[in-house]
Amino acid sequence: MRALRATTAYDGSGFLDGGATVVYDDDRIVGVESATYELPDDVPVAAYDGTLLPGLFDAHVHLVADGSMGSLERAGTATDDELDEVIRRCLAAQAAAGVTTVRDLGDVGYRTLLHRDAARPGEPRIVAAGPPITEPDGHCHYLGGVVEGLDGIRAAVKERVERGVDVIKVMASGGMLTPNSDQLGVQFGEDELRLLVETAHDAGLPVIAHAHSLSGIWHAINAGADGIEHFSGLTKDGITLGDDVLEAVAERGIVVGPTLGSDLRVIAAMGEPPPQIAAVLAKLNMTVEDGLTKRAYTLAPLLEAHGVTVVSGVDAGVGPPKTHGNAWIAVHDLVRGGWPVDRALATATSVAAEACRLGDVTGRLAPGYAADLLVVDGDLRADPESLGRPVEVVVRGVGAVGPGRL
Repeated sequence: MRALRATTAYDGSGFLDGGATVVYDDDRIVGVESATYELPDDVPVAAYDGTLLPGLFDAHVHLVADGSMGSLERAGTATDDELDEVIRRCLAAQAAAGVTTVRDLGDVGYRTLLHRDAARPGEPRIVAAGPPITEPDGHCHYLGGVVEGLDGIRAAVKERVERGVDVIKVMASGGMLTPNSDQLGVQFGEDELRLLVETAHDAGLPVIAHAHSLSGIWHAINAGADGIEHFSGLTKDGITLGDDVLEAVAERGIVVGPTLGSDLRVIAAMGEPPPQIAAVLAKLNMTVEDGLTKRAYTLAPLLEAHGVTVVSGVDAGVGPPKTHGNAWIAVHDLVRGGWPVDRALATATSVAAEACRLGDVTGRLAPGYAADLLVVDGDLRADPESLGRPVEVVVRGVGAVGPGRL
């Protein structure tokens, strides 16, 4: 039995008065007590003048890509050994940043499922989708999830069910990393996308749709998707998200992953965007600032105002500004967009856990929950950026694996 103690504590839904002492045995929390709780002499305790909270979720990652330029595209031709090495490094980077659970929304050859099922001590748990389903030459076709027609969709869902995925990922619009895809339109016909959702639901699996375009968002809503990632609202006239689409998403309980969390320092240091991103931005008549910076501060208050359920995910791995370990930035982007700190933190703890079907497993400081714990150097109520300063990370009762412990 061990314990962590901090002068400030957040339990997954709110801050606890006076901090907390969390006692855990093996991989489970057995007690959440006051910060002055007297422990038995044989229970070691690490005490901090900071904030103790549940380990974070990054609800949108690509573990087969390490965040270097072009790494997601290169993953399509990598060997299994090369993929395994990248996945291990990315998991270590996530753990070092306080992330104890990741939802992988696009791999190659179901490689992340092998790591999910053989998790090493201190590595984040994985919720895995396998290769994302896309059209011929569609977004992320290089990851191997291309299908055609209704029969192809049925076969693709069946294959993923047999492989044991946790969620189905489908590309409902084009994407930024695939310049020749249609970022303003949709992928798949209405009957095809609806069939995909219905077939997945019949198998008990949720469907998460990638949608940058406004038409792609409506495409996913009308098909019955459970979640929509990016939610950019791109149209030929710029970014447009009216009350109608926001109300529809809120009413149907669709979970939005706005994929914030871009590191602005990296963007500034890069200067010109990479060619494939520059080509897309030029086509959309947008700047990097429009696409990554301004969007965060316009989208966050819209989602808050309409009561949309939000989970924090970075799209980690797709490029240098979105590297593994940026989940704290995604949370902070919501705060900068006007969200209360406690609600923003929930998008990467309890709310994310519910969205990933782990609501009774992790994401909270409560007896019986997994000992997935994070201590950061600061009072998160007054200093939200301290979420990016982890001082201790525990994953299922074990100190997190870090870059130096591979």
